[in-house]
Amino acid sequence: MSKRVAILTSGGDAPGMNACIRAVIIACQKANYTLIGYKHGYNGLLQQEYISLSLDSTHNLIQQGGTILHSARCEEFKTREGVFKAAKNLDKAEIDTLIVIGGDGSFRGAETLGEEWDGQILGIPGTIDNDIGGTDATIGYFTAIDTAMSSIDKVRDTADAFERIFLVEVMGRNAGFLALNAALSAAADYVVVPEFFESPDVEVTKIVSQIKAQRALKGPVSFIVVVAENVWPNGLNGLTEALQHHHINDVRPVTLGHVQRGGSPVAQDRLLATTLGEFAVSLVGSDITNIMVGEVNQRPVTVPLPKTWENAKPLNVARVDAMLTLMNERYNNV
Repeated sequence: MSKRVAILTSGGDAPGMNACIRAVIIACQKANYTLIGYKHGYNGLLQQEYISLSLDSTHNLIQQGGTILHSARCEEFKTREGVFKAAKNLDKAEIDTLIVIGGDGSFRGAETLGEEWDGQILGIPGTIDNDIGGTDATIGYFTAIDTAMSSIDKVRDTADAFERIFLVEVMGRNAGFLALNAALSAAADYVVVPEFFESPDVEVTKIVSQIKAQRALKGPVSFIVVVAENVWPNGLNGLTEALQHHHINDVRPVTLGHVQRGGSPVAQDRLLATTLGEFAVSLVGSDITNIMVGEVNQRPVTVPLPKTWENAKPLNVARVDAMLTLMNERYNNV
């Protein structure tokens, strides 16, 4: 019997969401499933705002950033009444399987929905923050690294021209994956991530010490500090003031902001999105539900939704070691 599948994108957008939607459309078409797309995340589910998705929707879709279904936060869905309404709407639309592309908040909402709705729920990790447990990477993460790296490269040009210190804030919510990998790939001089942040006093002492050590060896040269968002009290302004308190005044803060969410997805995100989309559809109609599909060691896996947020996802140890070694080498072995 043909299945009716619904898909939505929720929370922050991420490059590669469209590539994933494309893969789901094609896989559903091949399996003879009817597919609809709810618009504006869980808002569309509450308002029964959906569109039919067919092969006509896939033209030139894999390379587009953003999401053709649009995305949004949904306060109503956080209430018990909202969850009841969503479950009722899914039944009215005769949906057998709901696929949710999103991050931590989207998955928590899907888990709550699963307590009230008897249908199948499958999550696909789509967030530039890469803070979802149970998968090596999330859709959009690789593109965001490239975007941040490119921006830091440009900042380096003007930093070198004026021999200034630049503070570059990148996204990541409460995780340092994007900051660490952008800093490492752009050869930044220092990185501040929540996983290893002790206190403002300890951290600013380290930064000041390394700035002074480098300038003692090479004179007034540029210095790039990459900072993960939500780490430093009062953000980059707080760090700028802390450095000025130590008589380091040639400081310029730069917040990359939402530019990191945009752009055409790089190959790694297109491949991950396509793989996870196809794998999710292969599970439609099975007894597996309330899970996320992810990828570990280049193999698709299923993970119970609560396992995706119960434990903080650790940073790659090898990348951390590389960053620490290169930061120290910059000052000790010039």
